[in-house]
Amino acid sequence: MASSSCSTSMLHRGSFNPKQIKNCNKELTFNHSSFCCKSSDHCKSLSATTDIKPSRLLLLNEKSMKWKQTSKFSLKNSVQCRALEIENKPSFTIGKKFQLGDVIEAQQFDRDTLSAIFDVAREMEKIEKNSPGSQILKGYLMATLFYEPSTRTRLSFESAMKRLGGEVLTTENAREFSSAAKGETLEDSIRTVEGYSDIIVMRHFESGSAKRAAATANIPIINAGDGPGQHPTQALLDVYTVEREIGKLDGIKVGLVGDLANGRTVRSLAYLLAKYQDVKIYFVSPEVVKMKDDIKEYLTSKGVEWEETSDLMEVASKCDVLYQTRIQRERFGERIDLYEEARGKYIMDRDILRVMQKHAVVMHPLPRLDEITVDVDADPRAAYFRQAKNGLYIRMALLKLLLVGW
Repeated sequence: MASSSCSTSMLHRGSFNPKQIKNCNKELTFNHSSFCCKSSDHCKSLSATTDIKPSRLLLLNEKSMKWKQTSKFSLKNSVQCRALEIENKPSFTIGKKFQLGDVIEAQQFDRDTLSAIFDVAREMEKIEKNSPGSQILKGYLMATLFYEPSTRTRLSFESAMKRLGGEVLTTENAREFSSAAKGETLEDSIRTVEGYSDIIVMRHFESGSAKRAAATANIPIINAGDGPGQHPTQALLDVYTVEREIGKLDGIKVGLVGDLANGRTVRSLAYLLAKYQDVKIYFVSPEVVKMKDDIKEYLTSKGVEWEETSDLMEVASKCDVLYQTRIQRERFGERIDLYEEARGKYIMDRDILRVMQKHAVVMHPLPRLDEITVDVDADPRAAYFRQAKNGLYIRMALLKLLLVGW
């Protein structure tokens, strides 16, 4: 993740000692190992010779400037400078290549990139509403390779591609109706499909399969869910929805409810929430599907406060977001007894709505079974169908970024 800090100091021959300041504004780019600034009466000239790499200069006014590096160099004159120190700051300039070659896991994204993707998603919403004939992705072909059932994810990706002028090759239930049923390896399938397309969106039943696909392919891979592993595009649309519904991402309280052990959506969401400040996460689940320790340890390592509780009513009264998930029968195998034990323990109904704050929202990655009663749908705080619609804009943004850049 890019880091930056603003500093001010008096520069003399030798080194400088930076101090924190605020209100850095203008910037320009220089690409030379030596440079000279000429300005008004207060700063007639400043020159330095150093072996620093191409950097970004920050100009607060005509008499103050500073550069990236804090190494020693010689100066002709003493001058007060202010700086923005930037390390590997990503570029979101229109026309530039997207920083990521694939979308595999939530940990790939930092705050700056998330914010920039959300800006593109808002532009995609305008295109969807006002420019139905967009040709941004004309000539590009997307393959959807789904080894597990899907409705929203597959259709939203296909809709996203078509709304931007691209074309789609689709395989539903590839586990049964593709050469995988004959014993073909995932790697061979990917090598074959990449010959027909420009980007592959894949859902698979094995955790880690998306990484294997990305390691094999020479075209972008988007992880549309890998077993109980991750679902990064769902997490992106979830965070985008929270920002739109609540108006902020820092300082929020989020309750994750339901199948936290097998739910890839809540795992990916937890990773992204850790990017923000003063977030608290509540885990509410039956004992047999508690959140796994790797997520708890990750949150702790990032300084994110979390709490495990069985009291859904209390959590609902505190949270800005109540994120409900279904108990996933397909993850229990032959242990139907454990599934029945977990199912129906935590139900989002109008009694829960009554204790929720007025600004709070209920989210769900869908599909739902009986974990949210249908009478909740009419409440304006029920955001799950708006959430699903936001998936279109996020996926339009990702396809555009991966194929043509910013």
